[in-house]
Amino acid sequence: MPRLIEQVRRDPTQQPNHPEGPWVDLWSSLCHQGDVYEASYAALPHLVDIACSAEGSIDFSFFLLPACIEVARENKHGPMIPEYLDSAYFLAITRLGEAVALHRNDPWDQAMLLSAMSAQAVSKGHHRVAEVLINLDNNLIEKLIALDFDY
Repeated sequence: MPRLIEQVRRDPTQQPNHPEGPWVDLWSSLCHQGDVYEASYAALPHLVDIACSAEGSIDFSFFLLPACIEVARENKHGPMIPEYLDSAYFLAITRLGEAVALHRNDPWDQAMLLSAMSAQAVSKGHHRVAEVLINLDNNLIEKLIALDFDY
């Protein structure tokens, strides 16, 4: 895990969607199919620190992965946070809002916007709103605009 975190620290910029690379490995190790682990809680503060200190545009996963970890934790899709990680983890969750604010002037595509909004939502304790934003895609946006709720 430290090697992967160091890779994204060295290059925090937006990464193309390749089937390999540090973000793919971080996602599969920290939030695999909606489940989180003790390592997820340990890694999250480091990701938020990188997002807060990075200059220029960053990858949307700096917002989305912490938001997904926190939503999964809130939904009990992982172990309880160990006491030794508790304070750093929850401080990092509140700092997600700071990270979003620090990157507010960066160019954002829709993926970055939704990621930033989900990070902001969890930083303020709005887990259900964050979960909606995490799952929002163009298809669902079109249905919401058309008020098409037939399933």
